[in-house]
Amino acid sequence: MAGFINSLIILLLLFQNICLGFRSPLSVFKRYKDTSRSLSSECLGSSQPVISFGLSDFALDIRMPAVTPKQSDTYLCMSVPLPVDDEVYVVDFKPHASMDTVHHMLLFGCNEPSSTENYWDCDEGTCKDKSNILYAWARNAPPTRLPKGVGFRVGGETGSRYFVLQVHYGDVSAFRDKHKDCSGVTLHLTHQKQPLIAGMYLMMSVNTVIPPGKKVVDADIACYYKRSPMHLFAYRVHTHRLGKVVSGYRVRNGQWTLIGRQSPQLPQAFYPVKYPVDISYDDILAARCVFSGEGRTTETHIGGTANDEMCNFYIMYYMEAKHAVSYMTCTQNANPEMFRNIPQEANIPIPVKSDVLKVMHGHHEETKDSDASYLLPQAKTEEAVILDQDFHIAEALEWPGLDLKLGQVSGLALDPENNLVVFHRGDHVWDENSFDSKFVYQQRGLGPIEQNTIIVLNPSNAKLLHATGKSLFYLPHGLSVDKNGNYWVTDVALHQVFKLGANDKVPLLVLGVALQPGSDKNHFCQPTDVAVDPITGSIYVSDGYCNSRIIQFSPNGMYVMQWGEETSLGRPRPGQFRIPHSLALIPDLSQLCVADRENGRIQCFRLESGKFTREIKHKAFGRELFAVSYVPGGLLFAVNGMPYPGEAESVQGFVMNFSTGEIIDTFIPVRKSFEMPHDIVASEDRTVFVGDVHAKTVWKFASAEKMEHRSVKKAGIEVQETKADGEHKHDSSSGRILGRLRGKGGGGINLGNFFANHKGYSRKGFDRLSTEGSDQEKDEDNGTDSEEECSASPLPPAPSSS
Repeated sequence: MAGFINSLIILLLLFQNICLGFRSPLSVFKRYKDTSRSLSSECLGSSQPVISFGLSDFALDIRMPAVTPKQSDTYLCMSVPLPVDDEVYVVDFKPHASMDTVHHMLLFGCNEPSSTENYWDCDEGTCKDKSNILYAWARNAPPTRLPKGVGFRVGGETGSRYFVLQVHYGDVSAFRDKHKDCSGVTLHLTHQKQPLIAGMYLMMSVNTVIPPGKKVVDADIACYYKRSPMHLFAYRVHTHRLGKVVSGYRVRNGQWTLIGRQSPQLPQAFYPVKYPVDISYDDILAARCVFSGEGRTTETHIGGTANDEMCNFYIMYYMEAKHAVSYMTCTQNANPEMFRNIPQEANIPIPVKSDVLKVMHGHHEETKDSDASYLLPQAKTEEAVILDQDFHIAEALEWPGLDLKLGQVSGLALDPENNLVVFHRGDHVWDENSFDSKFVYQQRGLGPIEQNTIIVLNPSNAKLLHATGKSLFYLPHGLSVDKNGNYWVTDVALHQVFKLGANDKVPLLVLGVALQPGSDKNHFCQPTDVAVDPITGSIYVSDGYCNSRIIQFSPNGMYVMQWGEETSLGRPRPGQFRIPHSLALIPDLSQLCVADRENGRIQCFRLESGKFTREIKHKAFGRELFAVSYVPGGLLFAVNGMPYPGEAESVQGFVMNFSTGEIIDTFIPVRKSFEMPHDIVASEDRTVFVGDVHAKTVWKFASAEKMEHRSVKKAGIEVQETKADGEHKHDSSSGRILGRLRGKGGGGINLGNFFANHKGYSRKGFDRLSTEGSDQEKDEDNGTDSEEECSASPLPPAPSSS
């Protein structure tokens, strides 16, 4: 009997150890449970500060404990311990606040809060040790989502063990009824290791002086980058009342690449970088804030009080975990002379309506009952650029574009106003009689197409806005639109590339010799597509059906270089093509991606050298991949061809993560069916258009979430939160919301103490305000400052023409 009891005890101990091995969050939360503070019944926050879901994930609710600020410009702080001892990752932040009550919130990470009280006045400080910003929210700022596999590291041996929430209550007239406030943020944490670690790079001016009455004052910041590569994906600007525009750039070999540009008088949210930017060793990070001293009677210095100014440019980035540095700062101008070449846009203020300014600076009373949808004229556009790649698109059934009377649709593009541009063949058809064995066009007697071949449509209702291209082309193929609105097209019958102004009847530039196929520097052979680099103006042509090369020309049409060769037997090698059919430029990554049609793959190359960088190939593509399009935020869209007899892969559209190449989503139309989808183009808000050369139509697709929002809005229902399939119940609208700034470890500085001890700075209240200072400036008019699968396949039959 004693032996049985001993065995039972051993089994129980083993079971206990096994359970600990799984590290159920419910067991490791004991320390937190002992020290957590219960929320007031007057708060609508969760009654469970820690919510467990699954073996590895949990949520942590951080809320103000029912406070009532008594005067405007009050800053209150409270702390919450990390409820686990080991290393975890923050992968989502969901804010709970309204600008009617809260001016802004900051969440810090540290190891020792400044106080052990339930909450305290932030004049006492936030943390006794180095405090690093993890999250920032202000002015009903729109959420932005993190890429998958990216998280902020906390806990363990080096990560922060406490969260400190700081809430700035600007105008306390909202508390006339003496209600209690429980604003805060819910964190989603996971024990699962994240392959990429997020962090924050803060650029800030430390010595700018704004003379009274001076119309334009620049504050410039620049630092050389001397670490492992990092990838930028979001930015945030910050100044006080005098700031007009803040811009940030990467400077590489003298070339300025925009990271982000925004008015600091609009909601100071973290917005996605439109074109993901990589930073390499020896690049320069540069930023400029433009101020105006008009209306001031004394010098304005950088500092933290209402009468001071600030110039901050925050950059969100991620790095490989083994090289990750989670917080970096730049407070100098390492190369003042370089700012002579800063792009002119950095000097142009972004106008903001006066009624927007009133709300932004705390004057809510006269507008709080009105529709505030106008408050984010620019931010709303960027809000749709969600970095999380977990979404689904479907046909937009209200789109009337299927009823358009078009010829064979060969090319699609979006112009600078985001209108849809369609290139079609009118009454001409490419068939087996179009060319002889030497690729010479055989139907010249038909003359050029007499209809307008380029039509511009409203992307919402397909209304015709503009038409051109009459009597110019024989067999249209590829189309792109440059940043100035010029149309760039290819004609496979003429073997030429054309640049055409929107209102011009005569081409501005012609490359190639009419009706003469060839393979030298001056001739093309059925060129398929053309792309123009918006940064350098370089022209790239995919050539084509009878050549297997990419050719680069200078902006004025001079031959620069070419790369590519015909595919040999066996598995196609990098740089070999079997009909390079479609081009997608990724300017800020300096890459060009090519739909290598008959090899059923995407190949990407360096713009400056033509060097091969990667291949994206999936079994689901089948043997043909017709077209590819890229949108900021790191997404590729593509369409394949009809399956060969006996093969199962269906014709469909694909959404892919550019960084990894993985397929995120596939889509097909509901009305009609794809016959030969020939080209695809996607906008920054992820609206997708597909042109079909056989069906002679254009489909429109949009995110299912967007269409659901639109449907609900039409029904007159105010939507507060939406939830995508597969999200946890507690997660509602936020998804993997950005807005977090991780800052623990080497390179971090205590900004409050830094400024408080820096000569020339206004010290009063700065430690309280950390890097933000007071945005509750006084109104001087009234005296109160207020990112592969490869498989060899036999040679297919001769490709069909299109």
